[in-house]
Amino acid sequence: MRGLGTLINVALVAAGSGIGLAVGNRIPERARTTMLQVIGLVTLALGVSDAIGTHNMVFPLVGMAVGAMIGELLAIEDRLERLGARLQRRFDRGSATDGERNFVKGFVTASALYCIGPLTVLGAIEDASGETPQLYIIKGLLDGFVSIMFAATYGIGVAFSALSVLVVQGGLTLGGAGLDSMLDDRMRTELFAAGGLAVIGIGLNLLQVTKIRLANLLPGLVLTPILVAIFAV
Repeated sequence: MRGLGTLINVALVAAGSGIGLAVGNRIPERARTTMLQVIGLVTLALGVSDAIGTHNMVFPLVGMAVGAMIGELLAIEDRLERLGARLQRRFDRGSATDGERNFVKGFVTASALYCIGPLTVLGAIEDASGETPQLYIIKGLLDGFVSIMFAATYGIGVAFSALSVLVVQGGLTLGGAGLDSMLDDRMRTELFAAGGLAVIGIGLNLLQVTKIRLANLLPGLVLTPILVAIFAV
């Protein structure tokens, strides 16, 4: 069934979030913090492993730098945060500024983590073929586990990241066959390297080393393979 992998991924994110909301108050805060730090470290390692696979770092560097400028001009992060705030006001009855801040942070952080990375693109190509969506099943299991810890820390906002997964992965799956035909091996390599840089940013944010406006980096993932197509020899 075409798109089955996306539906499985969405369901596992929602299920993990539900578990986190149900048992989150039983997990000591120090344990939740440590688990998030472990997730941050693993995310960093995954990002580095993708980024160092590049044949020429100039492509992901220029693509992500120019893409970040485009993202800032389009205010993608601000729009995503406003969407999160609207969802919080609509669905979360919790009051207080801290509740809204946690909702938005959980929604934005989880959406970025689940929707950026090589598995998102590769899984969409596989999911579009109608074959068993092994990549999205694996990704869904990982996302579901992370959702438990995220929901325990940030609350119900994490559950709404399932909507981001549905929109992003569903859209990519619809164009999966065409996307596969458009990318050659070199373009995939540099695209994954650019995605690795974004994933490193997610890890740094989880570790609270800095605050990178990750959503504004998304145009770079589109621009990088275009640069390869134009300038790679």
